[in-house]
Amino acid sequence: MSRVNPRLIGVAAAACALLADQASKYWLLDIFGIAARQPVRITPFFDLVMAWNQGISYSLFTTRTTQGRWILIAATLAATAALAFWMWRAREQMTCLALGLVVGGALGNALDRWVHGAVADFFYFHVGKFSWYVFNLADCAIVAGVGLLLYESFFLKEKPGAEPA
Repeated sequence: MSRVNPRLIGVAAAACALLADQASKYWLLDIFGIAARQPVRITPFFDLVMAWNQGISYSLFTTRTTQGRWILIAATLAATAALAFWMWRAREQMTCLALGLVVGGALGNALDRWVHGAVADFFYFHVGKFSWYVFNLADCAIVAGVGLLLYESFFLKEKPGAEPA
């Protein structure tokens, strides 16, 4: 049985993350109309809401100017290009999967910033007075990709000087 090309896995992961993110945003914004219906209680600890993030992760570097928006888009695309280059050179399937998820998520959020001027976030978890940030599927893909990279780094890589199994 032949091994699947790691690059193919990475590109497929990026495409799936990007498409799932944009499809969910299209449905929530344009079909469901979340802005007019919010908040929508799904469970006692999870709501759908509409939040526009004009910054990056956790609203860092928030900008309300056109110039600032384009700087964030350029920075995102530069980081995404570097990650895509890493993915293209990687030989491990998990590395390519992880990087593909990060690339797809980053492109989903960059596309939002380009089209809407900000990133659309919807998912809101809360318990009592504790609440988590509002996020989207692109953010989920990025976190999953980073989590896979950390898992691979700490648990799957051979230690220097270790005997091969």
